[in-house]
Amino acid sequence: MGQCQLYKYNKSFYSIKKETSHYFSQDFIENEMDDDHIAWLNFHGLEHKEEIELLCKKLEIDRLSVDTIYNPSRRPKVEEYTNYVFFSIKSALPTDEYDLQLEQEQISFILGKNYLISFQDKSSDHFTDVRNRIETGRGKIRIKNSDFLLFRMLEAIIDNYFEVIEDISTTIEEIEEKLHKSESKTILNQIEREKRKLIELRKIALPMRDISSQLETSESVFFEKSNHQYFSHLRSSCVSVLEEIEANKQILEGMANLFYAAQGQRMNEIMKVLTVVSSIFIPLTFIVGVYGMNFENMPELKYWYGYYTVIGVMFLIAFGLLFYFLKRGWLKK
Repeated sequence: MGQCQLYKYNKSFYSIKKETSHYFSQDFIENEMDDDHIAWLNFHGLEHKEEIELLCKKLEIDRLSVDTIYNPSRRPKVEEYTNYVFFSIKSALPTDEYDLQLEQEQISFILGKNYLISFQDKSSDHFTDVRNRIETGRGKIRIKNSDFLLFRMLEAIIDNYFEVIEDISTTIEEIEEKLHKSESKTILNQIEREKRKLIELRKIALPMRDISSQLETSESVFFEKSNHQYFSHLRSSCVSVLEEIEANKQILEGMANLFYAAQGQRMNEIMKVLTVVSSIFIPLTFIVGVYGMNFENMPELKYWYGYYTVIGVMFLIAFGLLFYFLKRGWLKK
């Protein structure tokens, strides 16, 4: 059976219960929900679909919402019903620099009166700080309603977005150091890999911004007006994430352009050296070609010092051209 975690708390107490999804599908409403405390039920994994469907049925959750829990392809949006609010978003976590994709996870939320249910499709943990706040009574979480708990959970997910950006920024600094020391084409592969991660993160953060805006302006009875400012803060954080993504994308694009420019500059240096060498040897090749003709009437062929004279002239021309190119600065890096 799938493992689930239930936090119950109010201003004066909190409790933690870990049970199977089967237990909560049977007994959550009857035994675990009261008006004098907030209940947060978290599912680590979605493999037990029947139990989740049974729990949702008892809570009178619409079938469309249940299907969305298992359908990550739908564009996230807030669905407001009479007895609950539902939406799904995606989280992101930092990955190894050689991974081609971010570590993503869909998380769905059902917010009702005095309760919040979260469904994670993996057994990862994004909410350590939220649990710590509940257990220690830190901040306002134990004196606020379930909508404030939702805010803290979304804030934790957005903090993970910033962790991903920080991880990518560190990799960008490493790439920049390599860019000035190495000519390896693997640098370009690293640049493209980090750009792909940023594009993925942008696809995740944009819906989160939209969700935050909808929650900020929601008129549902499950959101206290005094808490709207917190969801406004979430929207601002998402905007900051998107700005950081664009800034890092521009840095990576600039580094890619610099890599291509450096490659082009190196090629120009090579071509310049080859051109200089060719310019030196073209007149020498002409002289050799002239004296390679087999004609009888060539006076220099019978001259005793003819060979040494031609060799001397060739060296003179070669060193003269080399001196000229050096004086013009064409052989300087």
